[in-house]
Amino acid sequence: MKKNRLLAVMFFYTTLIMLLAGCGGKSDSSSANPQKAEEDLKLVNEGKLTFAMSGLLKPLNYKENNELVGFDVEIGTEISKRIGLEPNPVTNPWETILQGLKGKKYDVIIGSMTATEERLKQVDFSDPYYISGAQIFIAETNDAIQSKEDLRDKSIGVMQASTHKEVAETLSTDVKGYPSEIFALQDLIPGRIDAVITDKIVGVSAIKEQGMKIKTVDGVLNREEIAVAINKDHQALLDKINGAIAEIIEDGTYEKISMKWFGVNIMED
Repeated sequence: MKKNRLLAVMFFYTTLIMLLAGCGGKSDSSSANPQKAEEDLKLVNEGKLTFAMSGLLKPLNYKENNELVGFDVEIGTEISKRIGLEPNPVTNPWETILQGLKGKKYDVIIGSMTATEERLKQVDFSDPYYISGAQIFIAETNDAIQSKEDLRDKSIGVMQASTHKEVAETLSTDVKGYPSEIFALQDLIPGRIDAVITDKIVGVSAIKEQGMKIKTVDGVLNREEIAVAINKDHQALLDKINGAIAEIIEDGTYEKISMKWFGVNIMED
């Protein structure tokens, strides 16, 4: 009887040890092993999130005292920190920026790239980190224009040869071309034109940086989602980036960064 009891006790402890060993074996996963987790992210530089931009789009991304600064840089830096990586912003000419990503020169593009159907054939995109598109701007004192329907027979300024010209021509027969969006916006104040259609970011930047007394009408005319571009075989990194974007929006960090650079929350369209 004692022998049977001893055998039963030995069997119990042997089984328990095996179960514990089995549980211990499962901990050898990417979630419990930081080095393995980083390998899954397929980073160009170990411990860093290397993100590219043109460096020529003030205030989105540009150089100041030989250092990359701007809205994109701060968003990229915050994303990097949230996924436990050191931020490493770099520049690349815009015309070859997608080729550089596919050639693994950097991990992602955080450079104000619009997620389009054509680009989606080559790369994946994160959830948007801001919304842009064609926007109507008028003088701050103009109360006659309340919506795009009020632009009929009104004069609209656009940059020459831009896609905004086509949009403007669907709203008015009086469309005037300018060599620069800023020149067009400056003509709003003295009333030389009634409205300007330009990119939302161009207009809100003019308000914030130059103190232009202008305002928006309606939401964006053609919604563009600006997102992080990433190679198609980097799902683990894409998931982490989406999680980081959601987190910085939820905890208010995003709005603080946006207000700093634009004076408005550019996630809202």
